[in-house]
Amino acid sequence: MTHDFRSTIPTFDLRRLLLVSGLALAGFALAGCRDRGEEPSGPYGRQIAEAVPAIERAVGLKFKTPPKVEVRSKAQVREFVAAQITDSVSARTFAGMTAAYKRLGMIPDTMDLQGFLIDLLEEQIVGYYDPKTKVLYIVSDAPKEAVGITITHELVHALQDQYISLDSMQKMEGQNDRQSAAQAVFEGQAVFEQIAVMTQGSGIAMNMPGGWDRIRDMIRDNQASMPVFARAPTVIQETLIFPYLSGAEFVRNFKERNPGKSLYDDMPVSTEQVLHPRSFFGENRDMPTEVTLPPLAGVSKTYENTLGEFEVRLFLYEHLRDQNDAIQGARGWDGDRYALFKTQGGEGIAWVSVWDSPAEASEFYDLLGKVASRRYVSAASAPAGSITRTYSGLGRTVMIATDEVGGRPAVLWVDVPQGASTAVLDLGAVGFRQ
Repeated sequence: MTHDFRSTIPTFDLRRLLLVSGLALAGFALAGCRDRGEEPSGPYGRQIAEAVPAIERAVGLKFKTPPKVEVRSKAQVREFVAAQITDSVSARTFAGMTAAYKRLGMIPDTMDLQGFLIDLLEEQIVGYYDPKTKVLYIVSDAPKEAVGITITHELVHALQDQYISLDSMQKMEGQNDRQSAAQAVFEGQAVFEQIAVMTQGSGIAMNMPGGWDRIRDMIRDNQASMPVFARAPTVIQETLIFPYLSGAEFVRNFKERNPGKSLYDDMPVSTEQVLHPRSFFGENRDMPTEVTLPPLAGVSKTYENTLGEFEVRLFLYEHLRDQNDAIQGARGWDGDRYALFKTQGGEGIAWVSVWDSPAEASEFYDLLGKVASRRYVSAASAPAGSITRTYSGLGRTVMIATDEVGGRPAVLWVDVPQGASTAVLDLGAVGFRQ
């Protein structure tokens, strides 16, 4: 059996686009059981008529009305993607997150991320559902074998949008981790139910040799074969794939543990809850701590947001290139928040994280020291017994501190141009609320 995976997946800032994952399993047929009667008119009317009842059975919800379907050229899709980046809300978020990831060393300083992402999404897109227009768009020259499965995937998004506003969920500002968790539900459900429809609910995909792990590997292998995606930084590749793979696993767990219950009534609010079943399904759900930063001293704050456990993993992996250290070092995350700011010498960042235990905070503190020493080729400067370390090199100064704040173990990372003060944030004044 051959398997053709075609993906059109969004990056961290383009969550306002719910683009199809395009998981095309050649050899699996769509469930060909449609309601008798007149087929919808317009492009792909037959495919819509076939897919709608199968999706309704899989999801357990009825369409109030099937979405309109329109065809778009590659040029029109490129214009659409560019528009998502340049509207006022997206432009502000895009600029802030781009600057933050550059300052954290997760993407190159010289990278034209906006242009790269437009090229990337143009390479990926087979079709997409737009919550604003309520229209499902298909690329005019998309491969026929991918169009059918794209329609199935995007119809799940259209059905979701009739019961919970996708557009409003995507408009959250300054809540990157929570938004990532919500996106994992939406994309994970679309992937999971897409497979259910393709296998006519038989579970073939999950029971084939290697099961879900095999599906994950095939999706990753297919993505790596796409030239633009293959040269993307790790943070872009992984944040693209996360909602589809980890999200589908979350949905599978949810359906097994809560048969008949709606996903939308009880959504995960952190990537920690998506990554670790016990954090969401356990007897005592692990709710993230909301971190509130105090006013910064002597500098002008330009942007703030969160990373979350998943992106803390990516940060550690980017600099340490050790998967075990990255996963273990992010475990125990309970909340975080960072702020970008301007100094006379350039841009700086202050990042606070809170941890489940002092041991986990201490482990993360030590790993941050390794990150700073490797990134800036610098040894730590700290008095004996100090809970603060300073690193200087390559025109930057990094200060790392750990302390207990209101009974909670916290870690602070401040990165500024050399010569600028690192005393911009009082760790003791940080607010924590669960």
